[in-house]
Amino acid sequence: MGDPTRANILLALMDGQARTAKELAFLARVGAPAASAHLAKLVDGGLLTAVAQGRHRYYRIASPDIGRMIEVMLGFAGTIASSAARPLRRAGPADERMRAARTCYDHIAGRLGVAIADAMQGAGHVVLEDGAGRLTSSGHVFLLRLGVDLDEGRSGRILCRPCLDWSERRFHLAGQVGKALCNHCLRLGWVERTRDSRALAITPTGQAAFQTFFGIAACDADPQPAEHRAEATPSPVT
Repeated sequence: MGDPTRANILLALMDGQARTAKELAFLARVGAPAASAHLAKLVDGGLLTAVAQGRHRYYRIASPDIGRMIEVMLGFAGTIASSAARPLRRAGPADERMRAARTCYDHIAGRLGVAIADAMQGAGHVVLEDGAGRLTSSGHVFLLRLGVDLDEGRSGRILCRPCLDWSERRFHLAGQVGKALCNHCLRLGWVERTRDSRALAITPTGQAAFQTFFGIAACDADPQPAEHRAEATPSPVT
């Protein structure tokens, strides 16, 4: 992972999507032979998996735990850099779009992800503490009314857990809850993927939805006070 090319390949796959060796070579700015050699090492090391489909071979992060490990390592790297006697740059991504909203493997990170986690904690829908997370009964009802499918592709993974945000240094939601919320936001067009980037663009529909259901005025704004969020009861979304 310490090799710059392999690190760039891993970061390119942190949006949760699968990509071909050619696409990853372009994103890592290396030639196809070099990319193939690095990909083979990442697969052998258990960090990536490869799936053949037709004439193409697609690579992706091997598991949610690997994605979480990479995000945590990014956070540690940023913490070390920011605590240096003469820090060279602020912690987290330089791209403001990435700081505002991005994918952390299969869930939402950045200011938007942290604001969603804060809003759900403030309303009593989740409890995040001591490195563990719990979805409360009111949280189950909230997500059900929102139209979030918690059983979609769950396959026995942890239901809810905190993930330390690389740029915000606070928790966003991971686990099945985080994944299901991310899929829901993408499916309804609240956020849209950005080409060749983990950044997520918040659409006008999304701005209205995040205000209505989470009390988030904008991706870079703090959530409304807890008493305002607790009063908001979402209506079914289809």
